[in-house]
Amino acid sequence: MGLRPLAGAAILAALGLSAQADPLRIATFSPDLSRDGPGLLLRDLRREDSQIDAVIRVILESRPDILLLTGFDWDHDALALTAFRDRLAKSGIDYAHQFSTRPNAGVPSGLDLNQDGRLGTANDRQGFGRFTGQGGMAILSHHPIGPVRDYATTLWRDLPGNLMPPGPAEIAESQRLSSVAHWDATITVAGKPLHLLAMSASPPVFDGPEDRNGRRNHDELAFWLNNLPDGTFVLAGKLNVDPADGDGRPEALARIMQHLRDPEPQSAGGEKAGTLGINASHKGNAALDTAHWPGDRPPGNLRVDYVLPARELTILGAGVFWPEAGELAEIALEASSHRLVWVDIDWP
Repeated sequence: MGLRPLAGAAILAALGLSAQADPLRIATFSPDLSRDGPGLLLRDLRREDSQIDAVIRVILESRPDILLLTGFDWDHDALALTAFRDRLAKSGIDYAHQFSTRPNAGVPSGLDLNQDGRLGTANDRQGFGRFTGQGGMAILSHHPIGPVRDYATTLWRDLPGNLMPPGPAEIAESQRLSSVAHWDATITVAGKPLHLLAMSASPPVFDGPEDRNGRRNHDELAFWLNNLPDGTFVLAGKLNVDPADGDGRPEALARIMQHLRDPEPQSAGGEKAGTLGINASHKGNAALDTAHWPGDRPPGNLRVDYVLPARELTILGAGVFWPEAGELAEIALEASSHRLVWVDIDWP
């Protein structure tokens, strides 16, 4: 049995509500469905692959109504996404709607963006990637998707108060803000629009003292402070910043939280892992962690994946799919270093 029926019924009972309708479950998951070259993910999706099977099992156990995937390779005709959706359907969860579009990840810039004296490296793409679309994003949904506003071409320099490091004018004139994408996707649920603000930000590491990636990570989240929609929304994705631990500039996260509810999804597996290695020295609540990077060296486990509803929405439950032990714990481990994060909201 999956988590959905048990969690929904238990939460409603605790709140003294009748179980006349299921809550709307929104999830984000970075399933590590990215490969080293174009077409390789589609190849793997068309054959037996235990890691892909583990990813599908995680989704089946969680059963979100709306699922944002990060770290999912994009191709022009959405062949990989369609193949993945077909495998999900054969396994027992059929998403009627999907969306993806070309991300900034892997898109050539023609410039030495990181100023290391070399051209054409993965760091010189609009977003890190060895090929166009590597580590993109996608949405799967039981409910209709569209319209979608894509902010991919927004320049970093055009963000008010940006932290873009100084550099040549030609870089400022062409460097986009989104390392992967920022989408405002309208999803119609029971006749009413819900804005899914989807993103996947740069990791605030893998740079030098100029902190280019840390600055970009901050500004990718700060972007929404100037672009929140008028309607009801949920911000979701791989924000790649922990409010208490690891590298990064959490100031933008703190500011955006003023417009959102933090349901603080937790897991027993994350809490247990928080007692091991470098995690034992972390300041944050390990039960909130969503990424498992084991060992005694930084960064350790962190909270980097989020589903954050607008303040006017009622939260009925939340969790991180990270079982403490047993078969499902092994499946989560094989699927990805990231864990699926879900939030149930009351929807009219």
